Amino acid sequence: MRLQDCHNIADFRRMAKTRLPYPVFHYIDGAADDEVTKDRNTSAYDQCDLVPDVLAGVEEIDLTTRVMGHDIALPLFLSPTALQRLFHWQGERAVAAAAQKFNTWFGISSLATVSIEEIGESITTPKLFQLYIHKDKGLNRMMIERCQAAKFDALALTVDTIVAGNRERCLRTGFTSPPRLTPRSAISFASHPGWTLNYLLREKFHLPNLDTHVAEGSNVAISVADYFNTMLDQSMNWSDAANIREQWGGTFCLKGIMSAADARRAVEIGADAIMVSNHGGRQLDGSRSPFDQLREIVDTVGGEIEIICDGGIRRGTHVLKALSAGATACSGGRLYLYALAAAGQAGVERSLGNLQAEIARGMKLMGKTRIDQLSEANLRWR
Repeated sequence: MRLQDCHNIADFRRMAKTRLPYPVFHYIDGAADDEVTKDRNTSAYDQCDLVPDVLAGVEEIDLTTRVMGHDIALPLFLSPTALQRLFHWQGERAVAAAAQKFNTWFGISSLATVSIEEIGESITTPKLFQLYIHKDKGLNRMMIERCQAAKFDALALTVDTIVAGNRERCLRTGFTSPPRLTPRSAISFASHPGWTLNYLLREKFHLPNLDTHVAEGSNVAISVADYFNTMLDQSMNWSDAANIREQWGGTFCLKGIMSAADARRAVEIGADAIMVSNHGGRQLDGSRSPFDQLREIVDTVGGEIEIICDGGIRRGTHVLKALSAGATACSGGRLYLYALAAAGQAGVERSLGNLQAEIARGMKLMGKTRIDQLSEANLRWR
């Protein structure tokens, strides 16, 4: 399969599956328990329909959207995801460069495989850091201070990983960071020599935002579930979130809000934005999709805080539905991770280009020239 034959995210997924050893592919592709929520994140968009207007003069359209104090060129950005250099040797560098090319937000994870400082220096477009609160308070403080020094534009506190979800595909494949060689995985690594040679011969894999305090994940192989369950602070509460917002002092987002009551609490502690997200279905299986919850949250805090619909995006029309339902913008992870795994920076750029074209075409077909013209009047719910 060639890059030019990838016309949608499903095409990139198929290409990624051929490029990656099976433990790595299933880490991206998998989710918790029966993966019902992961599938629902996308299928929820099928439960409502777009109602277009016509004869609206749509030769020129404007996709510019203001998110967390910055104007971006399309109402979609790249959620922070961990361990990107396992998916392609270019890792976060490729995704950051693609985000800059399309003038949109790029988020990196605490478990990123390039440093806060490198991302801070490499792109001028808006950048967000996803903070996991560790038991090691010194590590938390250090990451915040490094983001401040690197002039990150926003901090997103992840609030839905108090324990790890039951990711059964990872249990079956034995996925760890760094990858652990087993008799079964060795066969898959050997049958993907391009990936394996890049992993072995390029710079050593590590987690540069953590490895000054934590050996696990860089020098000691550990599953993501074991990392979350042993390293992260399960006592984190709303008071802690407010303290982190104060320590950060800049634009502050809570990632993983799913209830209207929690959205109200986010407003009360002074958050600037919330990401309505269930962690890609990787945490609580059986929970609702972000799009399912969007209207309830918009009804509760719309106009008081920015609301980002995160997860399940596979088409430009999904973005238009979320915006019509009241979201400020959308974001996602797998929508670019499959493309990264398939073809590095070129893959991410093609995926973003495809989605940008779908959003623009959908806007014209709906008779809209600006994002702020989208509203629930454009939707009919089944």
